[in-house]
Amino acid sequence: MKIAYCIAGTYNSGGMERVLANKANYLSGRGHEVVIITTEQRGQSPFFKLDERIRCHDLGINYETNNGKSLLNKVIRYPLKQWKHKRRLTTTLKQIKPDITVSMFCNDASFLWKIKDGSRKVLEIHFSRYKRMQYGRRGLWKIVDRWRSRRDGNTVKKYDRFVVLTHEDKSYWGDWPDIAVIPNALTFPVARPALLDNKRVIAVGRYSYQKGFDYLIDAWAIVHYFQPEWKLDIIGGGEWEERLQRQIDENKLNHCVRLKPSTGHIEKEYEQASILVMSSRYEGLPMVLLEAQSFGLPIVSFACKCGPKDIITDGENGFLVPEGSLPTLADRILRLMEEEELRKRMGMRAFARSKAFSEERIMRHWNDLFYELVSGNA
Repeated sequence: MKIAYCIAGTYNSGGMERVLANKANYLSGRGHEVVIITTEQRGQSPFFKLDERIRCHDLGINYETNNGKSLLNKVIRYPLKQWKHKRRLTTTLKQIKPDITVSMFCNDASFLWKIKDGSRKVLEIHFSRYKRMQYGRRGLWKIVDRWRSRRDGNTVKKYDRFVVLTHEDKSYWGDWPDIAVIPNALTFPVARPALLDNKRVIAVGRYSYQKGFDYLIDAWAIVHYFQPEWKLDIIGGGEWEERLQRQIDENKLNHCVRLKPSTGHIEKEYEQASILVMSSRYEGLPMVLLEAQSFGLPIVSFACKCGPKDIITDGENGFLVPEGSLPTLADRILRLMEEEELRKRMGMRAFARSKAFSEERIMRHWNDLFYELVSGNA
């Protein structure tokens, strides 16, 4: 088959970019022709390595140049960029002639289904149904987020298939036949779990409102009081970096909390950690939880929408914490620090459960879906 993926860009170190790289490499390695179409690449290299047989094509729309601008600025400029995007994407798809075109729910989601290029259209989402309402914005932006959330509910029904990451999220979209649940797959095979002997906790993700590292730093002030020898590394990057560093400074945690840049070898960070914490306000199906579990790390996570409840059974392979409860978050981290036997027992259960998300198992679902659409049996 010839498969085209549409995404904003591949230069970020985020989970969606990692998932796409994994899927594209897998499909290319099994003889499928894969093309990745971007709008924001601006000559930058993909953060995650792509198979040399994968073709990449950037449309040069550059929506992100309007980020941080006023609502009026976006109202004026967005329709023109959408018009240019649709025109250029239509031309590109008619040249490529894919069998399947997949939108990663970026700026093409509202119109990709309208393009008559002969390909079957698939929409996949890496956040929850209510992600726009979880942005925490106020005023006119809140009204816009509500309107866009309602529009999302209509958009997804235009596609030949809509794919969500969790059964929890599927329940929020409603009961209709063309929705499928396919979780993310593990990034890399792990032969043996981490030893869990280092006094080191890690958190991984973009420095942003979504990831809630501000919660984690405040909780760590409690943790540090009782366990001063343990260290916390927050691995990522993003617009909140200065804000988070100020918070670390104000809490006098510089000696035990570090902001570390994103890495293309995240497996080394998991190998050297003993606990992973996720303090997100919202998610889809976090790659960081899947990856940490595959290295046998016990996890402490807020029970946010969506993903943690599909991966963690509270008290078995980690702890689920009520959203925003910093005392409980600190308490569960401290339990794993202080009870080595519990930490290692949870770690072994996490390692065993990770097999359910193996690449072969997950990609079999994607293969079946694509062949069903192309054969006309959908």
